[in-house]
Amino acid sequence: MSYTEQQLRDYLRATTTIALVGASPRPERDSYRVMQSLLDHGFAVIPVNPREAGSQILGQSCVASLAAIEQPVDMVDIFRNAEAAYAVTEQAIAIGAKLVWMQLGVVNHAAAALGAAAGVAVVMDRCPKIELEKPGWAAAG
Repeated sequence: MSYTEQQLRDYLRATTTIALVGASPRPERDSYRVMQSLLDHGFAVIPVNPREAGSQILGQSCVASLAAIEQPVDMVDIFRNAEAAYAVTEQAIAIGAKLVWMQLGVVNHAAAALGAAAGVAVVMDRCPKIELEKPGWAAAG
C-alpha cells in the first residue's frame, strides 16, 4: 500500500486519542520513543500491554487490552508482529477505532482488508513519529 504525505497528515490530524498496542516501559525500545513523541505532539496515548497493565508508562496508565479502554479511541498503533496485527485489527474494529496504524516492518494484507471492509482506515509499514518529524508537519494544513 502506498500513501501520500497529505493522506498521512490528514489521518494524524483527525486523531486525538491513540491506543499503542505493545507499549514498553523500557526507554531503549522503539515503542517507548514513539509513545514519547506522540505525547510530545499533544496526542492522548493509552499504552496497551498485558504484562504492564495497572502500571504507568510515561505517566499514562497501561491497560491489558483494547477492550479494557473506557474511552473512544481514534487510532490503534500496532507495535506487534505482522501475524498479531490481524487479531489487533479485529479488536480495533470492535472498539470503534477509525484508524489502524501498523508500525515499520508490520504488513498484514488480510488485516488491511478486514479494516477496509469495516470502514476503518489502515496504514501499514509506517511510523507516525517519522511522519510527525517531516518538514511541513506543523505548517501544513
